[in-house]
Amino acid sequence: MQKKIIALAVAALASTAAFAQTNVTIYGVADGTFDSINVDDSMDPLNNKGNYTRVSANSSYLGFKGTEDLGNGLKAVFQYENTIGFDSGAAVNTNRDSYVGLSSTMGTVVLGNLTGPTRALAAGLDVNAGATGIGANTGIVGKIGGGAGASRFDTRWANTVAYVSPNIAGFSAVGAYVADEDKTANSANNTVAAARTTGYDVGVKWEGAGFMAGIAYNWYQAGNLAQFTSDNIRIGGSYKGAWGGVNLMWEETQTQGSVATTNKQQKWGVGGSFNIGKAAIIGQYYQALESDNVRDNGAFLAEVGAVYNLSKRSSVRAVYAYLDNESAANFDYGVNAAGYAGTGATVQGLQVGVRHNF
Repeated sequence: MQKKIIALAVAALASTAAFAQTNVTIYGVADGTFDSINVDDSMDPLNNKGNYTRVSANSSYLGFKGTEDLGNGLKAVFQYENTIGFDSGAAVNTNRDSYVGLSSTMGTVVLGNLTGPTRALAAGLDVNAGATGIGANTGIVGKIGGGAGASRFDTRWANTVAYVSPNIAGFSAVGAYVADEDKTANSANNTVAAARTTGYDVGVKWEGAGFMAGIAYNWYQAGNLAQFTSDNIRIGGSYKGAWGGVNLMWEETQTQGSVATTNKQQKWGVGGSFNIGKAAIIGQYYQALESDNVRDNGAFLAEVGAVYNLSKRSSVRAVYAYLDNESAANFDYGVNAAGYAGTGATVQGLQVGVRHNF
């Protein structure tokens, strides 16, 4: 009997120790598609890539996250999230959200490589799972006049500290500060492209009864000599029900610097989904209006597709995305850019593939 009591006591101690240790979750997404892409740039035949095919990994990733209960409502939190480019055998890239911090009923403070509220708002209004693929709204939002890949506002901020408020009656807020780590003041490297970046990103969101409304503002400066600054304000909302959902967004992006870089451009977008059993029809349209200082540099991105859920974790999809540039614009897909260097091109593509969450 005494041995049994001792054994139970040891087991209880072991259980208590395990409870105090960090609980780690391994998670991720494997998203692969076969793409058929066409780039038609009749204005500049040298940049006319024509038709080609490829396999894309579509922001696939592997992550580790965990918490430790420190007592009195305080928890330590961490996350390491890594891009996995399995389509080309690329190495693991640690450019996704990775941080360490503390959480309590007063909110959460984290430090690391972070998604700010501006990026999060646009991603939350994208109709694509994971806000990825050739039809993602990052083909248009955050940019002025174009560019391949996502804008600076739609990538993660390195060297950042952020505060996330608790949810109070559906309202929550996020504030992030991007630290300036440059130690070579007044050097030749302090240019827009090469030198220190600092800024802040703030946002407020309300959610309830299927509705969501949010506003975010992001400002940053690149280069202490060039004095190049850029900012973005976004307003958006959505409604989700059993039948599907609808999303709306408006933004204005502005740059200030030399005469050549000072500009302002507005964009707007609408998207939605309609559920049919295990399937869903998705679609969205985003447009960049002509900017203040450059004529004919607008564009639009239209996407339509279908998704079929094989299970709670796995789905197959087919998506068609068409991006049309005005004569002075060079917008390209925000994820898996087509890769042309001219202006005035139309870019269209078809993706067919599988997505698995684990």
